[in-house]
Amino acid sequence: MSIVRITLQVLLVITSLFLTLLILLHKGRGGGLSDMFGGGASSSMGSSGVAERNLNRFTIGIGLLWTTVVVMLGILQRFES
Repeated sequence: MSIVRITLQVLLVITSLFLTLLILLHKGRGGGLSDMFGGGASSSMGSSGVAERNLNRFTIGIGLLWTTVVVMLGILQRFES
């Protein structure tokens, strides 16, 4: 295994965990996993519009990074074989 492959795999694990956390932090829109953990009961404690937009931006950025790492691992796999 090359150092590039190991680095990409570690980055994939980190971005996967972080992306999962960011998705779970989003405000629920009714009936989902967020409501099961009390997200629907505390509407006054929800995030403001700016915070929600920033959370959306971080989620999209980490999602794009995750996608790039997956594609790079696929390309590396193709050319190492």
